[in-house]
Amino acid sequence: MPHSAESLLQLLQRFPRHRNQVQQIHSLIIIKGYLVCETNGQSSSKWKSTLLYNGLIRAHLGFGQTRKSLLLFAQMLSHRAPPNGYTFPDLVKAVSSSSSGSPCLGKTLHAQAAKRGVLRDPFVRTSFVSFYAEYGELGNACKVFEEMSERCVVACNAMIDAFCKNGDMGSALLLFERMPERDVVSWTSVVNGFRINQRFSEAIQFFSKLMSCSVKPNEATYVTLLSSCASLNWGAVYLGKQVHGYLVRSEIQLNVFIGTALIDFYGKTGSLNAAINVFDQMMLKEICTWNAMISALSSTGQEKEALDLFERLKMEEMQPNEVTFVAVLTACARGRLVEYGLNLFRSMSLDFGVVPTMNHYGCITDLLGRAGFLREATEFVKSMPFEPDASVLGALFGACKIHGTTDLENEVRKELLELQAQHSRLYVVLSNINADMKRWDHAADFRKKIVNAGVQKIPAYSVIA
Repeated sequence: MPHSAESLLQLLQRFPRHRNQVQQIHSLIIIKGYLVCETNGQSSSKWKSTLLYNGLIRAHLGFGQTRKSLLLFAQMLSHRAPPNGYTFPDLVKAVSSSSSGSPCLGKTLHAQAAKRGVLRDPFVRTSFVSFYAEYGELGNACKVFEEMSERCVVACNAMIDAFCKNGDMGSALLLFERMPERDVVSWTSVVNGFRINQRFSEAIQFFSKLMSCSVKPNEATYVTLLSSCASLNWGAVYLGKQVHGYLVRSEIQLNVFIGTALIDFYGKTGSLNAAINVFDQMMLKEICTWNAMISALSSTGQEKEALDLFERLKMEEMQPNEVTFVAVLTACARGRLVEYGLNLFRSMSLDFGVVPTMNHYGCITDLLGRAGFLREATEFVKSMPFEPDASVLGALFGACKIHGTTDLENEVRKELLELQAQHSRLYVVLSNINADMKRWDHAADFRKKIVNAGVQKIPAYSVIA
């Protein structure tokens, strides 16, 4: 039976999460020539091609194939299929979530959207507000927002999120207060803003205000609140348990996101049995759930159990990701399981296709350093494919403190100070380490440097690790 463009589009919309079917549909669309627009073709033909391209871009984006989505857009332009208001939000999302994404590429899309006359669509403008916020270009995000003739609640929520992500909570609150209409996303965006700016008690206070205004929290609200509770030490366990109890009484489904947030909360507050109970109760577990449980076991001194859970994860054919390996390598470092950790690090890219990042190199440095293999740790840092950051050098420096290697300590200390010369925390750490070693003159020198260099000391806040 021959397939029309309309029937193929319906199939594409019917199987958006089935990669094999989408690939088969894509092949049929190419064979039928529906993606190519003739120069003098009818407008209806161009419209069908645009719809098919939009469907393919969205489908590949759903599989995480951001590069494929962007290539489809380039092909769309070369085949003279005109992009419309439904094309750009998915493309902006592809650029934002792509490892090769950049502000420059997003600005190119912005220019294309202006050229095609689709910037009048508030949904398109809102996507660019979110894009610029993601890359720290708050000025451009504000400019796009201010150019909107009508600012709906969705656009205002995106702008609040932009302010929050860039640390401007004052502007976020001011916009929130001025909004003629607010929804649960508006409230949750502010709660999350306090959380990501490490103002956890204010996040909880704002949640209380939300509840007093009879706003019904959504899934994201609970996840954000639990994350804030996990980062506080005063009353955190009690408050988090209250949230959990409310979820149970309200018969709110323990889905992947809420369940994972509860595991993370209980793990960080030392309530390991509660974390295990939540994990066992969950019918559906994604890789983020396994990661949270492995981290909870590792952080409470159950390194062997953490590694056993990792083996169980593989048996259930879950695909480990970058976060999984950080959690497992951290367990190896804390348990001083050097051989297992090194083998796991080597298998990351070979067996699982996960390219090691700075965090993974930091874990291995910590693993070798804690076990006393300082020479091996130093050589490992020198062999890294990129310059080590403060976390990697900090792990090496910590090992020097434990095992008392003065020459290496001095070398690493110098590199740390060059990396973050205006960061008071490093000066304080270095001063404390020298004080522990009864090197009072060195300790005093570092305290003086804080004052003489005009370094701002960061106010402390309590965190449960």
